[in-house]
Formats: sequence, structure tokens, C-alpha cells
Amino acid sequence: MYIPETSLWRSMRFRLMPSMMAALMLCLMGRAQERWLGVPILMPDTSKAVRAGDRTRVDLTVYNQGISLVREERSITLPQGTSRVVLSGIPETIDGTSLHFASISDPGGVSILEQNYQYDLVNQEKLLERYLGREVEFVRLNEETKREFSVSGRLLSTGFVPLAGSFITTPAYEYAGGMVAEIGGKVELNPAGGLLLPDLPGGLVLRPQLEWLVNSTRPGVKNVEISYIASGLSWMCDYVALLEGGDTSVDLTGWVTLTNACGSSFKRASLKLVAGDVNLVRKDKGIASGLERADAEGDDLRPQFTQTNLFEYKLYTMHRPADVHDNETKQLELVSARHVAARRIFVYDALQDQWRYWYHNTSYRNQGSPGQPSNPKVGVFVTFRNASASGLGMPLPKGKVRVYKRDSDGREQFVGEDLIDHTPKDEEIRLMLGNAFDIVGDRRQTDFRTFADGHVVEETFEIRLRNHKREQATVLVTEHPWRWSQWEILRSNTAWTKVDPTTLHFPVAVPKDGENVVTYTIRYSW
Repeated sequence: MYIPETSLWRSMRFRLMPSMMAALMLCLMGRAQERWLGVPILMPDTSKAVRAGDRTRVDLTVYNQGISLVREERSITLPQGTSRVVLSGIPETIDGTSLHFASISDPGGVSILEQNYQYDLVNQEKLLERYLGREVEFVRLNEETKREFSVSGRLLSTGFVPLAGSFITTPAYEYAGGMVAEIGGKVELNPAGGLLLPDLPGGLVLRPQLEWLVNSTRPGVKNVEISYIASGLSWMCDYVALLEGGDTSVDLTGWVTLTNACGSSFKRASLKLVAGDVNLVRKDKGIASGLERADAEGDDLRPQFTQTNLFEYKLYTMHRPADVHDNETKQLELVSARHVAARRIFVYDALQDQWRYWYHNTSYRNQGSPGQPSNPKVGVFVTFRNASASGLGMPLPKGKVRVYKRDSDGREQFVGEDLIDHTPKDEEIRLMLGNAFDIVGDRRQTDFRTFADGHVVEETFEIRLRNHKREQATVLVTEHPWRWSQWEILRSNTAWTKVDPTTLHFPVAVPKDGENVVTYTIRYSW
């Protein structure tokens, strides 16, 4: 910075001590910057830091993909100018690049100039690393006098080495043979006594924290809003269904299972849940790519959550605040309905998913029976509709459904479970619970012919269903035309329905202690 050479300055500069001249220069530079920028520029006191207050409000929006949006309000007492601010109590899994800061009480008057996420936590290995080559103290016991005494030495080796393959920023350690120290001019391996360190080295913190360099145009208490994304907070939906009335109705309860493993607790949080397939940019190898049941307060029996739309996703807002503690799994009731109309169906799919291997594969197109095994199992399903008329009608997030049924003694027994995907209202839910014990199937190819130099194939199948139950059973036989997309059914002794180009349905009534046979002939051409 240029300062004009005036007579007053010439008379003063030789009388001022060098330190005083330096101070004056800094003062003049600061004043000049103040005139240029229009705001006071004060150098921060790096020896002290302002600590932000605890959360006065917190809103949690948790996504079913393992991430959450945390919005919190805090108060910070700031001096005028720049200062360091430490924000503690944040999640260990915070994404520092996602942080948004705003001053509620003084918009435009507070800004963040610099942000540091400090997560180098104190542990024995890191403490010893900081004292390599430095003087330390060992406290020992005199066996004769039973009195403690101390000796000084220089630490040569910690006894730990970083574990190969661990991250550089947060390395893991493994034991490497013990500590080495130089005491009294001699090198001791695994020196006796307890090790005392004079102080906590700089750079290590007890818990993860944010440190900001903040500029404030006016001093005082500032109410600020902070939003950021963190992982480790996740939720999923679990459902419990009870079959009633000869499997013609079901009582369904949906539970939100909220898991907090982010390293921070949230008191009286406003809770919202987002269900849907939100696109996230993942990083893989450096390339982007005690259970608690929370009962409702009071006698209010209304649902705890209200469902609304958020973009193309579903948002579930809880009516009351919740405490979400670190390292806790909490369950909250999402939906409950009784006497939902349901039905039990049997499905026989002899090929299951094996046909997908042969689908449009020219190597198998002209083969009579390319290793087609007959699956004897008949699956048992329970279906019901997510309709408001039956007490449901809320979009149901994906999750696991566990199904129970009462035995002859009236006690509930587990009969199977299945996963459902996100299910909109008025859509059917179909649960595969297992295989029927008393119904078996058998599928055989009884005829195979080719025509037109192999461009036409006809084949006939016989599907036998045997029912050993005491009542009639209706089985939905599922077949998969896989040789080619152009096909037609020439003959069938049973009515059939084309579901799609690779799926046929044959509903078959099988009498009690009896058998029924389905035969059909299909022709392919290409």
C-alpha cells in the first residue's frame, strides 16, 4: 500500500519505534480497506472461538435410501467483524459440501467465509503418533517402597501401524509389537509404567465438529438456520398381517422402523419420511456412480402420519415431535386397517424363472426338451387391494410383510413373509408366503415337431395337478412361451388367458383328493 510522503509523516517516522510503526501501518491499511469495501475488516482472534448454542429446533426428513436432510436452528453470539465459530453436536456422517447457512434474525448481515469439518477424534494411536520423537513421562512403581516415581524418555515407536488399505483421512491401526522408548540413554522395548502426556495435541477433537470463519456486520445474538445432508439415518417399513375368516380377510399394521447411526441425537424433532426412488450420485471406488415402540400421546386414535405428495415421491409427516437418539432403533405406527378383504390363491409355475435363460436363444430354439426340469411345488399367495374402502388407501412404502394366522387353539402362528415394493392406492398387493404342502404338480412335454426347415415348431405339454386336501382347490397354472415372440395356441382342454407375450394363465379346479390335467399345443414360427 502506498502512503504519501508528507512533512508530518517525515517528522514522525524517525521518532517512532519500529514496532509502533508496524502497528500504525496495519491500522492505516485496515482503515483504507474499510473505505474501499464499505465494511469494517477486523482480524479474528485465533486464540478464542465462539461456541454455537444447542439446537432450539430441529426438523428431520429421512429418506428410505439411507440419507436424511437435517434442518436445525441455533443461536450464536457474534462480535463485529470476523470470528471463529465452533458448532458441536453434529452427525459424524455429515456431508460438509451439502451445508446451507442462513441468518434468521439478521439476513444479509452474517456470512460464512470458511468452513472446516474436524473429525480427527482422540484415540490412543493418534495421541502417541503426535508424541513421536518428543519427551514423555513414565510413572513406575518401586516394588520395595511401594511408592510411585517417574522417569522421562523419548518416544521412538508407538507400537501401532496404520492398517493396510484403510483410508488416509481416518486410518485404522493394528498392533505392531509394542512401544519403544529411549530412557536414560538406553532403548527400552515395551517400557514399564504408565505413560503420561503433558497435553492434548492440537488438531484432535473429542467429537466431530464444524468450525467456521464468520463475518458479522453487527455484534449480538444471531438466530441462524443450518441445513445439511447426513447418512446413517434411515427408515424402512415393516408390516404385520393377521389372516382371519378362512383367509378371506386380513388385519394389517404398518410400522416405520427408524434407525439412527449418524453419531448425533435429536430431541423433539419434527419428523418427515420420504418414500420413493430418489436418484442419488453414489461414489464407488472413486467413480461417481433395543427396539423401541413409540406409542401415541394421549387417547388420540387418529393416524400418527399424514401423507402428502413431494415431487414424484410420497411424504409422510408425523403429527408430534419425536426423540431420535443415537444408536437407537425406533418403531412408529404408520398405518392400520382391520378386516381388509383378501383371498388365497395357488400358483403352479413349472419353469419359474429358468425360461429366461432360454428366451429367444437360437441354440435351444429347435431342441425338443432343453433340460426343462419340472418343478413340483405349488406356491401359495395371499392378495388384497390397497383401497380406502377397506381402511387402507394410503400409498404404502416398500417393506417386508410378515403374515400370521391363528391355529386351532386360537394362538397366532407365523405362516410366511414377503417383500412389497412402493404400492400406490387402489393397487393389488400379492404376497408369496410359501409352497402348499398338499398340492403337487408335474409338467411334461408329450410331443415335439418341426416344419418348414426348422422355421415352425409345434409342441404339446401335459400338466398334472394332484390335490390331497379335504376341499377343492383352484390352481392358477402359469406357462411361458419362450422359443419366439410369434406363437399361437392350437389346442387346449382348458380356458386360458394371455397376460403378456411370455405369460399364459390356465385356471384349474382340482377336486379334493383328486387330479386334474391340462394339455395344450403351441406353435412357433419365424
